[in-house]
Amino acid sequence: MPKWILVFLWSLAWPSLADAHNVIAAVWPAGDVIEGEIGFSSGEMAPEGTVVRVLDPDGVELGRTTVDGTGLFRFEPTVAVAHRFLADLGQGHVAEVELAVDDLPAALASRAAPAESHTADAGAVADGMVEFDAATLERIVASAIQRELAPLKRELARRDREANLQSIVSGLGYIAGVFGLLFFVYARRQRR
Repeated sequence: MPKWILVFLWSLAWPSLADAHNVIAAVWPAGDVIEGEIGFSSGEMAPEGTVVRVLDPDGVELGRTTVDGTGLFRFEPTVAVAHRFLADLGQGHVAEVELAVDDLPAALASRAAPAESHTADAGAVADGMVEFDAATLERIVASAIQRELAPLKRELARRDREANLQSIVSGLGYIAGVFGLLFFVYARRQRR
């Protein structure tokens, strides 16, 4: 096979090989904290102890946390602003993901709002039932929903990464098939 064909095939595969090692990062509210996950599109997670810096929209550092052995991290927010998470994974790989103000844990919104009584009114207890005001009930339900949806969000992110890898492999297969067909036609012409 001529060398120029090998060089051409390698140049087609090179961008795909580079894309196969993208940084993947996701964050979500989980109760009173923000949880996140950092890893690579290959399925490898960020190394344990990787430092994650947390910045506000102006670039002021709000705090730091570290990644555990499963690629997850937790951060307890203290101010109601968008949170940007940055982690340097080495070799030019930087994870960056942002959580908007509207997506912050419900508990943070209650700390930012004027202090409210979270207990039921004295006359609200009757027959074992406790009455909550609408804001308290909304916070309780939102917290429960966030806690239940966090694993689903992680699973969707994982499946999205797998779909991308499958697309890359399928694309390479199509390219190889086209070149196989071209080589076949070229070989038939050479015989004539």
